[in-house]
Amino acid sequence: MWTLIRRTAPFLRHKSCYSDLSTTRHLYTGAVHGAPTGLYGFHHLKSPKGFQLFVDEAIERSRELVNYISEKPSSSEIIQAMDEISDAVCSVVDSAELCRQTHPDREFVEEANKAAMRINEYLHYLNTNNTLYDAVKKAEQDGHLLSKEARRAASHLRIDFEKGGIHLCPEKLDRVNQLNIENFQLCREFGQNIVNDPGHVDIFPASRMPKHVHHLLKPIYRLTSGTSTESLRWNNMKEKGFRITTEPRILQSVLQLTSDDEVRKMVYVQGNSVPLANHEVLDKLIAARHELAQIMGYRSYADFMVKPNMGSSPEVVTSFLLEMSEMINPKADEEFKSIRDFKRKRCGQRNVDLEPWDEAYYTAMMKSSTYNLDSSVVAAYFPLPKCIEGLKVLVESLFGVTFHSVPLAPGESWHPDVLKMSLHHPEEGDMGYLYLDLYSREGKYPGCASFAIKGGRRISETEYQLPVVALVCNFSGSHNSSAVRLNHYEVETLFHEFGHALHSLLSRTDYQHFSGTRVVLDFAELPSNLFEYYAWDYRVLRRFARHYSTGEIIPEKLVKSMQGARDMFAATELQRQIFYALIDQTLFGEQLDKTRNTSCIVADLKRQYTSWMHVEGTHWHIRFSHLINYGAGYYSYLYAKCFAATIWQKLCQEDPLSLTTGTALRTKLLQHGGAKEPADMLNDLVGDGILRYCNGGIVPDITSFSDEVKPVEDNQEQFFL
Repeated sequence: MWTLIRRTAPFLRHKSCYSDLSTTRHLYTGAVHGAPTGLYGFHHLKSPKGFQLFVDEAIERSRELVNYISEKPSSSEIIQAMDEISDAVCSVVDSAELCRQTHPDREFVEEANKAAMRINEYLHYLNTNNTLYDAVKKAEQDGHLLSKEARRAASHLRIDFEKGGIHLCPEKLDRVNQLNIENFQLCREFGQNIVNDPGHVDIFPASRMPKHVHHLLKPIYRLTSGTSTESLRWNNMKEKGFRITTEPRILQSVLQLTSDDEVRKMVYVQGNSVPLANHEVLDKLIAARHELAQIMGYRSYADFMVKPNMGSSPEVVTSFLLEMSEMINPKADEEFKSIRDFKRKRCGQRNVDLEPWDEAYYTAMMKSSTYNLDSSVVAAYFPLPKCIEGLKVLVESLFGVTFHSVPLAPGESWHPDVLKMSLHHPEEGDMGYLYLDLYSREGKYPGCASFAIKGGRRISETEYQLPVVALVCNFSGSHNSSAVRLNHYEVETLFHEFGHALHSLLSRTDYQHFSGTRVVLDFAELPSNLFEYYAWDYRVLRRFARHYSTGEIIPEKLVKSMQGARDMFAATELQRQIFYALIDQTLFGEQLDKTRNTSCIVADLKRQYTSWMHVEGTHWHIRFSHLINYGAGYYSYLYAKCFAATIWQKLCQEDPLSLTTGTALRTKLLQHGGAKEPADMLNDLVGDGILRYCNGGIVPDITSFSDEVKPVEDNQEQFFL
């Protein structure tokens, strides 16, 4: 259903082949300050009802282009027209999604929902349109396109059509369409269940909970033992407790900061057992995806999803994951033993077991005692305005561009907290626009993400549609408050999402179908993981991390302690990520035993591939939303970590802020988006030693990444107090 619009491509050196149709195009060049405009700079979106007009125009423009393609223009004109259809539809889809997730006005959100439904119905028409499919096949077969990129676009468009089943007989195509709708509905239901049923635990008395987590909890009251309702009227004899909502953020904080073993156990079990409704939803989703894949001629949904990626097959991906597992398990086992021994020493019990609900609590204590770290001290050096300055330092040093605030036109913003930034090159001019929506508020998307609004594409030899991106986070506070300070995990997250944003902003593809992050799935997370390194390097941090009250530059000793604490249990964290990826591959792999339930599969994988025991009665995977969003693609994060480690070590580490480094990153990687083969870009950037060819697929070289996971013996002696 989404095949036509989710990709993009780079530089075409010719003028628009259908300028007679271009009068209805609304090229985004950034809203003019003072001149009223609509949401995100789209003139239709001056009011919620404007979404209807936005959809109307996208459909009208697409119909004009479909008619144009039916007249059999040249191959290059076909591909360019297809990309303009994609651009028109993407503008609606991406704007509606950002609005749904972030706009505080419910009427805007409701109209965005309606727009998304309408445009998706039209997408179904486009993706099953044989006129378009035949034209794309003709263009691909002609071989008279003007560039390699155009030929690549034709090939990708044809494959995308076929992933939607357009080449199948009518009966099979109808079933594929039904399954796609069912898949979409089940995904939404899975996510909604997580929101609706986060689970909770009630704890009495209130004194069992440490004061520094009280702000995360809801006070509750009950009658004290022996107190009657009558006496309550006079004496107000109620016992105070707390309700702990076991959504992931609160769950992690409670597990890390609460000394009461029984409380930790209760919240762990509850938080890893909801929402129960997702058992049935996940079973249905696995079945629907498997049937879809088999109709399409694949053995499994994993086979269907991995085929277009670098991994190319579940066998290649699984062999990579098992290689990583074998490499890391000895270190992870040693880390497990060190945590267990620490617990035993603290408890004074030689044979006490280490439980899964102990991990966050004791590892935090071990890190603190070894490196004398205080999270509030670290956060003091990361006031949010300084962190934004850090992003400016990064792009100016690496790419020779300035990243500065520009005024928002009336009607362009969706909330007073939103900032607009322009990425400007002294010779090339404006390169793109970035909206920053960084503060938490009720009803807003709860995580951190980068949302595309407009993809870059070449209109003519002299005209380029600039990319537009929104970076959305949920930091506590408001831009009017000077007291907003980030913990370092939040700084790392900000740099991660900024990596995604830069991938789009620096992209210079001819087609929006390949713009920025519109790449194969196991390549998409590479830039974001690479830019996480910049959030840890002292040479970078000293350029912007300053104490909020004294202005003191962050001490190098403190950064070394932060790095040491990060590395202490790196093997355990890596083992966990491998486990997650194996769950994803297994659940969506070949369905050899339909009698086994997903909980049994997950429990067996945990016992086999981690150092930790499975807790009976828990079903952690039913709130693992990546099974929905990434289905058989979660391994991509590990691919990205390995590629990023090699690039950092071989290209960036010696001088991470040099213009030479940045020029290589931009010209050999970021500017190409999905317009070139990932392997070609990686080999061009680094040379030998970044990837390996394996059974028809590509896997990352793990050498650089494995070097970062230091043996536990280096720090083990410091663990004991």
